[in-house]
Amino acid sequence: MTLQTIVEIPALDAFRLSLFSAGRKLAFVPTMGALHEGHVSLVRQAKQHADAVICSIFVNPSQFGPGEDFNRYPRTLTEDVAKLATAGCDAVFLPNVATMYPEKFQTWVRNEALENDLCGAARPGHFRGVLTVVLKLLNIVRPEFALFGKKDYQQWRLIEKMALDLNLPVRIIGGETVREPDGLAMSSRNRYLKPEERPVAAVISKGLRAAVEKYKSGERNPKALIELVAREISGHPAIKIEYLTIRDQLSLAEFPGVMTGPAVILVAARLGDLRLIDNMELDPSV
Repeated sequence: MTLQTIVEIPALDAFRLSLFSAGRKLAFVPTMGALHEGHVSLVRQAKQHADAVICSIFVNPSQFGPGEDFNRYPRTLTEDVAKLATAGCDAVFLPNVATMYPEKFQTWVRNEALENDLCGAARPGHFRGVLTVVLKLLNIVRPEFALFGKKDYQQWRLIEKMALDLNLPVRIIGGETVREPDGLAMSSRNRYLKPEERPVAAVISKGLRAAVEKYKSGERNPKALIELVAREISGHPAIKIEYLTIRDQLSLAEFPGVMTGPAVILVAARLGDLRLIDNMELDPSV
């Protein structure tokens, strides 16, 4: 099937209606473009859940704060569309800002418990922008399934909670983080890294892997695992840790003592002008 390019909502309505009339299910992968293998893996995973897959490409201005990289965020539409076609995506939705934020727009979605925690502490208003645009996209596309990368772990969990709290008729699915050969989590912003910074950035995932191995050997003290990662990163003073923490996988709450269930170790750090985030799950069943 040839990839359909959809710009206007009525055309998207017609696309979805044709699927519904044929009894076909729809999966959705929202993106901001500058696609890499991580995005492509979500498309492949989406194809396992539904009969058709639609992606969106929209660089959402409301999730960028003052001084962030909205204007220079990589925009590679031609290459992105080619990658989606090769991956077997059925349609791509390309809304503009006026479509997503009509004149006098004033309604926003917030998670009051977690929006200012972790990444939200450093990026005030970021998750308000994320949740609002995702809810709008889900209402426009109306898929049965929507897929988000676990690399943005807090984002994934907040979207999952929004769908639960607001009774959205969609199943939110997390896709595993895809990594470069050196372990660096794939990100559209990795292209900002200078050649000499790449091996330094990979130290973060090396530290996380060390914590995972220690966890598998029986360590359940969050402080000990955090210190292990911090020691690995501290050998590279160019990296400035913003946060390094272990949380419950579902609630993102801190453990009062030893870990008593599935956990995730999360880190955000600065390297030059770039903010890097990464995480690895700590699951007692694995």
